[in-house]
Amino acid sequence: MSALLSSTPFSAIFAPSKLIRFLLPTQSRLQLSSLTRYRSGFKSGTSRSLNLRCCSTMPLQDQSESPLCSQDSLFYSRAFWVTKSIIAWNVRAGEGECYLYASRKAGLCVADDGIQGHDVKIKLERTNYGLPQQVIEKFPHIRDYAAFEVPATLDFQSLVKGQLAVGIFNSYGKCASATGLQLPGILDELFSYTGPLGAVFATEAVSLYLWAPTAQAVQALIYKSPSEADPVEIVQLKELDGVWSAKGPRHWEGCYYVYEVSVYHPSTLRIEKCVSNDPYARGLSADGKRTLLVNLDSDDLKPEGWDNLQDEKPNLLSFSDVSIYELHVRDFSANDPTVPHEFQGGYLAFTSQDSAGVQHLKRLSSAGITHVHLLPTYQFAGVEDEKHKWKYTDIEKLNSFPPDSEEQQALITAIQDEDGYNWGYNPVLWGVPKGSYASNANGPCRIVEFRKMVQALNRIGLRVVLDVVYNHLHASGPFSDFSVLDKIVPGYFLRSNADGGIENSTCVNNTASEHFMVERLILDDLKCWAVHYKIDGFRFDLMGHIMKRTMLKAKSLLNSLSTEKNGVDGSSIYIYGEGWDFGEVAKNGRGINASQFNLFGAGIGSFNDRIRDALLGGSPFGHPLHQGFVTGLYLEPNGHDLGDKANVEHMLTVSKDHIQVGMAANLKDFVLVNWDGQEVKGSEVLMHDGKPVGYASSPVETVNYVSAHDNETLFDIISLKTPKDISVEERCRMNHLATSVIALSQGIPFFHAGDEMLRSKSIDRDSYNSGDWFNRLDFSYNSNNWGVGLPPKEKNERNWPLIKPRLADPSYKPQKSHILAAVENFLNLMQIRYSSPLFRLKTANAIQERVRFHNTGPSWIPGLIVMSIEDGHQGVPGLSQLDPIYSYIVVIINPCPSDVSFANLALRATSLQLHPVQMNSTDVVKNSTYDASSGCFNVPARTTSVFVEPR
Repeated sequence: MSALLSSTPFSAIFAPSKLIRFLLPTQSRLQLSSLTRYRSGFKSGTSRSLNLRCCSTMPLQDQSESPLCSQDSLFYSRAFWVTKSIIAWNVRAGEGECYLYASRKAGLCVADDGIQGHDVKIKLERTNYGLPQQVIEKFPHIRDYAAFEVPATLDFQSLVKGQLAVGIFNSYGKCASATGLQLPGILDELFSYTGPLGAVFATEAVSLYLWAPTAQAVQALIYKSPSEADPVEIVQLKELDGVWSAKGPRHWEGCYYVYEVSVYHPSTLRIEKCVSNDPYARGLSADGKRTLLVNLDSDDLKPEGWDNLQDEKPNLLSFSDVSIYELHVRDFSANDPTVPHEFQGGYLAFTSQDSAGVQHLKRLSSAGITHVHLLPTYQFAGVEDEKHKWKYTDIEKLNSFPPDSEEQQALITAIQDEDGYNWGYNPVLWGVPKGSYASNANGPCRIVEFRKMVQALNRIGLRVVLDVVYNHLHASGPFSDFSVLDKIVPGYFLRSNADGGIENSTCVNNTASEHFMVERLILDDLKCWAVHYKIDGFRFDLMGHIMKRTMLKAKSLLNSLSTEKNGVDGSSIYIYGEGWDFGEVAKNGRGINASQFNLFGAGIGSFNDRIRDALLGGSPFGHPLHQGFVTGLYLEPNGHDLGDKANVEHMLTVSKDHIQVGMAANLKDFVLVNWDGQEVKGSEVLMHDGKPVGYASSPVETVNYVSAHDNETLFDIISLKTPKDISVEERCRMNHLATSVIALSQGIPFFHAGDEMLRSKSIDRDSYNSGDWFNRLDFSYNSNNWGVGLPPKEKNERNWPLIKPRLADPSYKPQKSHILAAVENFLNLMQIRYSSPLFRLKTANAIQERVRFHNTGPSWIPGLIVMSIEDGHQGVPGLSQLDPIYSYIVVIINPCPSDVSFANLALRATSLQLHPVQMNSTDVVKNSTYDASSGCFNVPARTTSVFVEPR
């Protein structure tokens, strides 16, 4: 929009033929000294007080007795401007005339006879046909709202820059209802934009572009350094169609800037002057308050060999070959004495080739792990980037307390918001590497060091996955230092509820990928990480809160990247995420979302919670003692009441079916024999709530896991759920049994860092802010971190009575020999997975043709899972040959506390033998046997044995 239009008064933006009524100047205004009811979603604790205004010539009315407009009506936005021509509002059909009000200076207020303080008042006509189909598809949650027609001659671009409201009047001329407007619909229609955004570097100039269609003015404050008080230059940006831009000299590169945006903010009902970082920032100052003008294409920011890194990346022939190791950057090295002190807890620790941690990653890579999934590494809140501001606890003091003491958690939580630790699910700016992991948070250091980390991991055979959190933002409103998008275009980037408050179902400040420019920002951010940081995969946090359309566009965009044009092979970038269906998006409440069921056929992975819950028992939200397949359900009761023996046995058989569907990649159409002998599809095996277990169309759509950063670690949950009288050796075997199921299943196996080392967090169920103490990893294998005190009170106190006696019991704590054995067993599992392509079948048809489950129906041996995978023979009709080494594989999973024998007549006379990796191991698995004459297998207690038929 031109400068002329942006300064045009509202009284001049209508055609004179249209009905225009200007009221008298605003009547007396009543200043409210306090606000007793806050707008839903408004954040308390801001640095400024609100000056609410209402107009009245009479006392305020009791809302319970009067239908008239309430004095705080404008703090709600219950009407939706969905297209230029339509406003949707949930009002009754019999009510009278409706008007649209606008105030450039945010002077609207509610009077006893209507809304005053406006520059413009326009009559709206109610339609008889409701909302058009395209509006219902975009905004399904308001499908039943009434539709009001807006005159086509309005200057919409100017109108959206002020305060807007609608009011409806009854037959007596009294205002029956009034409310503010939600604008994403009209903003998408008028201002969807595909041109440049952020800082664009040319040979002799730097240009700034900011999408801010509701802003009244924008200026950029340019600073020479990250901390100097006064800007060296203040640049007024000019607007064209909602995009503000300015051009500056090339020597701006290396400077810092902020935007000052004058914009109406619905949370305060005022025109606010918001100071913000650039949403498309690629660098930041150490305090996070200024955007660094940095050119990611600069050769000075590239490690040696960076441009050719694509040629060094480890091979990936198919997404079916992916296996994932989830790791937190700080966990990896903060406590590793073999890492140089200045690298500990940061990006450069991954470049320390001789450290214990890197040596461990090399072992994982050699065994077959293909990807390291890094927890959030963008700019997040909760950890200061400047390390000198961090607070620490006395390690010797922490070590002095008993293993079940409350003292450790008290000391940790006292400084938990001021130390160097947080998982990072508090997004501030998606496109900037986190400064606290860099040796210097100012300047471009974080960019260079992040690239060195990716390069180092690629060179030891590991691809890199980023954990992206596009579903919410840490802050909102016009005042918080951590608020960015909600300062630039208030009410657009964050998803609103029916009242106009911010949806918080993901945690806080849900984003709205159904809006065009939110989706565009997500896609642009993904491309930046893929191209400029050569990232190999993306894990989407709470992916179900993102629209399916957005995910499909993301997949297509990444797949289109080429080595020739972009320096990366986008076809090898794997994407997956949490497809949970809850909150306001549940059941497609805001459009078709990226939930597990909706992603069928998309080629996008989603976490399989079915196999996790069946293996461990219950769910993360159920009773902590609820047992599952590997934790002793039916076979070794822990005393928790699950009903009579028959009921518990039935629960075990149902859990076994869930696991078998998961081991067949959780395919919707995979056919197997269920617990009562019926042939059923994966989608016909049901969970306790009646939802299908199987939902995937191909193996790459299923990410099988039993442990992740969320909830207790695998070893901790096993220690909690198992009977107190079993030995630590038996718990270690259960840990291994659980990982074996994941490692040998079809689909993508996913492991939480430390699963292979019996990792403990002292039974902390949510260690996101529990500091290094509860999150420690020890790559020397001396300790698994068990018994370092009661976990933090906030999320764990109700379970302390269960946790305390276990932590106090020294028999629960593994020794180094247990940890070493666990590591060896895990490496052996991965070697077995990668010893045959039969464990990594690429299609649903291949799985259906080759994978069979035995010991099904009314089970002969409770709990025992027997899976076979058959290969073809070259030149023989039928199955094609995939494996040049093995023609047949049998996997037997024995969760029983004793050895089991299992005979299968169909397998008699096959030349099966124990897999050579297990034959040569030091584990009791080497005692597994198979007798060809009887078709009988013998498998030790709590063991997974793999038998193969060599060609």
